[in-house]
Amino acid sequence: MIQRIEAGARMSEASIHQGVVYLAGQVAEDASADIEGQTRQVLAAIDALLAAAGSDKTRILRAQIFLADIADFAGMNRAWDSWVVPGHAPSRATVEARLAKPEWKVEIVVTATA
Repeated sequence: MIQRIEAGARMSEASIHQGVVYLAGQVAEDASADIEGQTRQVLAAIDALLAAAGSDKTRILRAQIFLADIADFAGMNRAWDSWVVPGHAPSRATVEARLAKPEWKVEIVVTATA
């Protein structure tokens, strides 16, 4: 059975199947923020969705990070590094990609255990 968690009007839902939590791409609510601000917003949304799924960031198996401009890597990474729990950093890939809206600077997809 697949369980679905609604994430609000602008955010994609989360799905849970056989103890694995799949969070579709999360983007910032306030797209006027800089890369660190947008990344912090996205990570807060991920925290909330994982909590709703009975999980947390220490249980993330992998993260896929899409940056509109790879030049923003350092700023995104500062926010990421302050969010990740030491000793619990998941596997991660970061790539440059055109995002659905030009004002979005970052989108993150995660897979975690429930």
